[in-house]
Amino acid sequence: MMTIADIAAKIIPDLGSEDKKDIHITAPLTLEEAVALKAGDSVLISGVIYTARDAAHKRMVESLEKGELLPFNLQDAVVYYVGPTPARPGNVIGSAGPTTSGRMDAYAPKLLDLGLRGMIGKGARNQEVIDAIVRNKAVYFAAIGGGAAVIADSIKSVEVIAYEELGAEAVRRLEVENLPAVVAIDSTGANYYEIGRQAYLTEKAGIPAESVENKGTEAAEKAGDRE
Repeated sequence: MMTIADIAAKIIPDLGSEDKKDIHITAPLTLEEAVALKAGDSVLISGVIYTARDAAHKRMVESLEKGELLPFNLQDAVVYYVGPTPARPGNVIGSAGPTTSGRMDAYAPKLLDLGLRGMIGKGARNQEVIDAIVRNKAVYFAAIGGGAAVIADSIKSVEVIAYEELGAEAVRRLEVENLPAVVAIDSTGANYYEIGRQAYLTEKAGIPAESVENKGTEAAEKAGDRE
């Protein structure tokens, strides 16, 4: 039985092709790099990213409302939604799999409007977040499900820089090398989760793949109209 990713590969050009290569990108992520990425692209992220979950997001938004500085510069930054476990002896970090991104939906639009360029997590985002992604030419990446060990191996250094009292939810500065992810929502609003869902339904119903591809294009165009 084909997976959603297998089916979606039929309607996203070159997705899943043996010739398709991972795209190497660097964080902080420039506007030019962000707009070049398309839903379904496999990427390897290197550079500096920051961890923040819902408690840290709430603190940051409260700080902004008070006119206070944030723990890191948001401009072109990439935030990873993770609360890592303690590192075992000899390791840089413990398990570092993504948390559900929807927990951050209430806060993400404000941070995107202030310069945040990339988010890494898992699961769907609400329409307000998608609109903010399009408005600010940002990108939402999906980390590899079940790949916590692989992700941990890509993390080369960790430093708690804010909200240490939050424990696992403290803000951390991570230096990463080739952290694997997939572009889930690109800067045009094209949504790999939606494309995959439509592709699955298409396969079950025997509907031509072209009609699903058109729907994906229409969704991106509608997102652009809202910009």
